[in-house]
Amino acid sequence: MLDSLILLYDRDLQKLITEIDAYKIESDLWLIRGEIKNSAGNLCLHLIGNLNHYIGHQLGNTDYVRNRPLEFEDKDIPKEKLIFNIEATREMLKRVLPNISADVLAQNHTEEFYGGNHSNEYFLIHLLTHLNYHLGQINYHRRLVNA
Repeated sequence: MLDSLILLYDRDLQKLITEIDAYKIESDLWLIRGEIKNSAGNLCLHLIGNLNHYIGHQLGNTDYVRNRPLEFEDKDIPKEKLIFNIEATREMLKRVLPNISADVLAQNHTEEFYGGNHSNEYFLIHLLTHLNYHLGQINYHRRLVNA
């Protein structure tokens, strides 16, 4: 199961790079309109922070320190820097995920969410679906602003 998750995370982070790189006008990454309150750039920062915090820091003991509010407040980060940070997140996952033991996968995750404790295995699947949810939002945002 872990091998499949490694492949899926890598596949979807590569898709994230493709989406971010596909913005024809770099400043469009930061556009918000009407009821759309999160730009693609901020969603990208949020995904990077989320994965580095929950997988890198909590499961891989990296020294990553998350600033979740900044993920939604920062603006106008160059596209190249976003892509560099996605690549760094891919590399972190390639180092951390293969070293998670079956015992650690079975343990309850360190943070309670959605009303109950769940295993680390469950939480890794949850984080992958979270990545895909926001990846879809970014794809939709890109197609709206590039139209």
